[in-house]
Amino acid sequence: MPIPRIVLAGTHSGVGKTTIASGLMLAYKNRGLRVQGYKVGPDYIDPGYHQLATGIPSRNLDLKLTPREVLRELFTRSATKADLAVIEGVMGLYDGSGSTTEGSTADVAKTISAPVILVVDAKAMAASCAAMVKGFAAMDPKLNLAGVILNRVGSDTHAELLREAIKNYTGLPVLGTVGASPLTLPERHLGLLPTWENREAKAIVEAAAGMVKELDLEEILRIAYNAPAIIQNTSFFPREPVHRVPIGLALDQAFNFYYQDGLEYLEALGAELVPFSPLSSTCLPKGIGGLIVGGGFPEMFPQELSDNRPLLTEIKKAYSAGLPIYAECGGYMYLAEELMDLDGKCFPMVGLFPGKATMQPRLSGLGYRQGITLRDSPLGPAGTLLCGHEFHYSTMTPSPQPFLKLKGRGKETFDGYASSTIAASYLHTHWAGIDKPARSFLRACYKFSKGHYNNS
Repeated sequence: MPIPRIVLAGTHSGVGKTTIASGLMLAYKNRGLRVQGYKVGPDYIDPGYHQLATGIPSRNLDLKLTPREVLRELFTRSATKADLAVIEGVMGLYDGSGSTTEGSTADVAKTISAPVILVVDAKAMAASCAAMVKGFAAMDPKLNLAGVILNRVGSDTHAELLREAIKNYTGLPVLGTVGASPLTLPERHLGLLPTWENREAKAIVEAAAGMVKELDLEEILRIAYNAPAIIQNTSFFPREPVHRVPIGLALDQAFNFYYQDGLEYLEALGAELVPFSPLSSTCLPKGIGGLIVGGGFPEMFPQELSDNRPLLTEIKKAYSAGLPIYAECGGYMYLAEELMDLDGKCFPMVGLFPGKATMQPRLSGLGYRQGITLRDSPLGPAGTLLCGHEFHYSTMTPSPQPFLKLKGRGKETFDGYASSTIAASYLHTHWAGIDKPARSFLRACYKFSKGHYNNS
């Protein structure tokens, strides 16, 4: 099946991938194309900039969170609905698991048979830039490296030197250059400032679209449309729902870390996701059979969250009534007793379990994890396997009965809190990558809904 597609990869983090990818998405949308954006890896923030550019939700492609065949199906399922798929890579092109390329942008590109365009920071280089490009091209002959975009180019003369060197030594086409003072996206802990909070985000993406007009847009499009055919897998997504049940979904400036394909997988299983705002909603959605509180930035809004006492009280009441609840990272912090900021000020939170989330000046947890549950929860019985990713600057006062035993990079840690009606931890998961726990959660929500509302 022909799916026009390109991967925008970098030599390393910080070369301008997000700016250039978002600019290209909007530039092609302005030409009348329906563009589908993607981000390689577990990033939640960059896809927000893609969505501003395309007008539709961006999606994540992650071989650590979903099996290879599942990833291919997730990609083809959404890409076939678009005129062009633009995939932004993560870190450097070959950066994957430890010292290997497993799970890297290159690995994902080969999995979906996509041509790759390499973004290079060419500042203060001439022929050495060609050596860098040649090394990336030679690293994996099976990779379809189709061209180069040069960023932070100092002048027209500098651009000409770079073009000649790359042509002479690599034979790869230079698809355009970007000036020495490109747009920069604002950052803070966990990465870029989310579009939910960045009032200038739309203007920045529009400026990026103007910036990439200097690139050879016709040739980039030709590369994308000459991508090889790809087999569309259709065996993974359920054709019939397991159970139809409304589930509350926390969604606002404080909680918005969700994988679009993961949410759609829950919907395919039968979930009717009903958004509400922990910041402003005074009650939970009516008639829900379960609750999902994803990750985000509760530490940026502790006073507002704490002051919304009607909602905190209702969540606690619903939990006491047996409502199944699933929470990740920021949601885990929100459901604890307290959140303490970097100034040492404490803010009361929901209080579903004993624990204080304490913000730290340094990163507290980062990386992919394999986990096994230590007790029964809505995700299934003790011994249920989970895979996920953690990235957080807070620590939780240890629970006397942790929920998960996690392994990653040779280390073993314990995390989270669980009971028969709640599963909460720092682990971010992809619902399509944890099929059995996803189905278990849907069954628990349906069972609660059928028993609670039929008897009330």
